[in-house]
Amino acid sequence: MFSFIVRRVGYAIPTLLILIIASFLLMYAAPGGPFTTERALPPEVLKNIQARYGLDDPLPVQIWNYIWNVVTNFDFGPSFKYRDKSVNDIIAQGFPVTLTYGFWSFVFAVIVGLSLGIVAAIRHNTAVDYTAVGISISAQVLPNFVMAPILVLIFTLGLFRLTNGQYYLPGGGWNGGQIEYIIMPVIALSTSYMANIARLARSSMLEVLNSNFIRTAKAKGLSEREVIFKHALKPALMPVISYLGPAFVGMATGSVVVDLYFSTGGMGQYFVNSAFNRDYSVMMGITILIGVLTITFNALVDIIYAWLDPRIRLS
Repeated sequence: MFSFIVRRVGYAIPTLLILIIASFLLMYAAPGGPFTTERALPPEVLKNIQARYGLDDPLPVQIWNYIWNVVTNFDFGPSFKYRDKSVNDIIAQGFPVTLTYGFWSFVFAVIVGLSLGIVAAIRHNTAVDYTAVGISISAQVLPNFVMAPILVLIFTLGLFRLTNGQYYLPGGGWNGGQIEYIIMPVIALSTSYMANIARLARSSMLEVLNSNFIRTAKAKGLSEREVIFKHALKPALMPVISYLGPAFVGMATGSVVVDLYFSTGGMGQYFVNSAFNRDYSVMMGITILIGVLTITFNALVDIIYAWLDPRIRLS
């Protein structure tokens, strides 16, 4: 198992380097630049600005300096558009917000999705199954850019109000992450992930319940509870676990729609603004952060997968 973990971590390091180099090359190849405006700057001014940010160095030197600063100091450099702010400052400001509602979205999606999928498989072709499948399909066809305005319409703009006429939930803002400001972003972000988890859990559990070893366990007289929790649940979770790694990264790094619609101040808003403003250093910093989280959690999922199924690490 230790050698498997070492190999998996060893694969992650060159993957991250390739991601940084590829992102830097794509940024360099994009037309225009961070200081390209409708009114062209004087050549002397542009030259001084490029020298200030190291953009006048040859491309290999720029890549090397960037990787060296990231690896040694975890420094993503200054922002090209936000004065007196570095990329680290922007990430430190937006990432805790995104991580907060992303974590609770993950918890909600996993608990509700697994519950719906497992119950639907156990009560296959019953009213419970049809209800669970209906909820999953409804959540699947309502992405966050549709769910967000519906939630605001229901809980903020008057379809449901408290007895004193006030709204149930605020329609936007963050206010330090108070619970009433988290509920709607969590629901809007987690519903589609919850539907995917429920679908995977249901189909996997149905396949496992029809396996020969489950029939053998039932033939030995084991109770339904023992059959499900001791024999069926562990192999049924395999496809779900492989999905949870990318799902957590997707929720933990936030959603552009959620950040913009609810004005949470998360990273999605900075990422979009950096693209519009050609703030390439912010784009690079957020891209690398997402890449690091994706590689890390994919490696973690592989390790958990190998722990649950020894055949993985033996192969």
